[in-house]
Amino acid sequence: MISKTDRVLVTGACGSVGSELVKKLLKKGCTVCAFDNSEDKLFLLDQEIDQKLKSKIRLFFGDIRDFDRLNMAFKGVDIVFHCAALKHVYLSEYNPFETIKTNLNGVNNVIKASLENKVRKVLFTSSDKAVNPTSTMGATKLIGERLFIAANNYSGNNITRFSCVRFGNILNSNGSVLKIFKSQLEKGEHLSITSTKMTRFFISKEDAINLCLLSSENMIGGEIFVLYMGSANILEIAKLASKSNNPKIKEIGIKAGEKLYEELVTELEAKRTIKFDNFFIIIPETVELLPEKIKTQYKKYDLFPKLNKPIRSDDCDAHKLDLDELIKNNF
Repeated sequence: MISKTDRVLVTGACGSVGSELVKKLLKKGCTVCAFDNSEDKLFLLDQEIDQKLKSKIRLFFGDIRDFDRLNMAFKGVDIVFHCAALKHVYLSEYNPFETIKTNLNGVNNVIKASLENKVRKVLFTSSDKAVNPTSTMGATKLIGERLFIAANNYSGNNITRFSCVRFGNILNSNGSVLKIFKSQLEKGEHLSITSTKMTRFFISKEDAINLCLLSSENMIGGEIFVLYMGSANILEIAKLASKSNNPKIKEIGIKAGEKLYEELVTELEAKRTIKFDNFFIIIPETVELLPEKIKTQYKKYDLFPKLNKPIRSDDCDAHKLDLDELIKNNF
């Protein structure tokens, strides 16, 4: 459990997930270190914090690419939520070297700083685009997951443990489809759709934050936590957003790195994925290579039911999203 005495650091603290996580942790009574590379956004985040909680927040300006700065910020920290990343698929295709610097070198710096400062728990926020990736961003997220899982071997019998969470598309985050549709409707423009066949998984900011907290409380080290989230066809979302069964749309075609559907769990992962009521835990493929202290804790999952097939967004009947509720609460 995260306690009031914990010092928690959030990288990417001014992003869609990071900022909400900071606010949630402050309400829990933790001392929260908000780490971000945007001075302006750190200032704005500080303005949003309730005056009663101001004494508990620490604003850290820095970049995860800079190990020395990161290492200094991690001193005395108990828990880290690593949310900083370059996340836009198309921009990452055009700037792959920069994506590697942030999404891979940055992850490696987080791991090293966590080990050196004996951070207790470190959680990496990943993406469904890491599953059978077709983009630079997705590929870096996949390697990021692997780095975090393997980091438990470097930790050995020390206190530091590393795990991951996988999100789908976060509703109302920067660049999300709902924000784009809302802007286009306000301007009287056609709704731009990559393909009428495109499907995606969606998760609310609140559910994303709750998954992070649940994972930090239940992690052993090396597992990937995935929320049971619904999927939807983008055209159906456009119909509801425009309140029309025949919306004015402009099909713009698939951008570099994109695919028509996303996956939360692969066919190979399904065989070692524990199913709970509303979330899944993917047991690491390398569990036998993990330190004995970690490996023995996984035995508690031996009798739990496993998935029998992968989870794909184009299987909308199996993972149907309540679109009416989605539009009502987020549009």
